[in-house]
Parts: sequence; C-alpha cells; structure tokens
Amino acid sequence: MKTLTCPVNGPRPLSEFFYGGALRLMPDPSVDDTLWADAVFNRAGIPGTRREWWCHIPSYTWFIAERDTATDVVTATYLFQGGAP
Repeated sequence: MKTLTCPVNGPRPLSEFFYGGALRLMPDPSVDDTLWADAVFNRAGIPGTRREWWCHIPSYTWFIAERDTATDVVTATYLFQGGAP
C-alpha cells in the first residue's frame, strides 16, 4: 500500500488524501490579460521536483508535498507558512 506522510497526522494510506495541484506563484493583479492567461493555462511539463498542495481528507489538513514527478517519490511534506512560495 502506498502511503503519504501528513505533517500533522503522520504516515497514512494514499486513499486518505486529495491532490490539490501545483503550488504556483500568482502574477501581480495589475498585469494584462496575456500574462494572467499564461500563468493560468501554461505550465512546464518537465519532470523534476515539484511543490504540490495535498489535503488529508479526514482531518482537512492542507499541506505542501515536494514530489519528484519522474520517480513519484515524495521527499518532504510540511505545512504552508504563508507568503509567496
């Protein structure tokens, strides 16, 4: 069984988690529509380590997981500290 470590609840079965997407920087709200569209719709698909949002469903704990997309190995999990990623 594949597990993921919640920073609050410890190692749990992957079925207890929800993937929330990549952690991405938001552009300045005053930029034009072209830059907003680029930030929303265009992503690099290059394999490597990514920071992603994950949620432990039973406790509704949202956290960041650093995962290598080439090997699907999670190297770290931690609570989001606020501010720009």
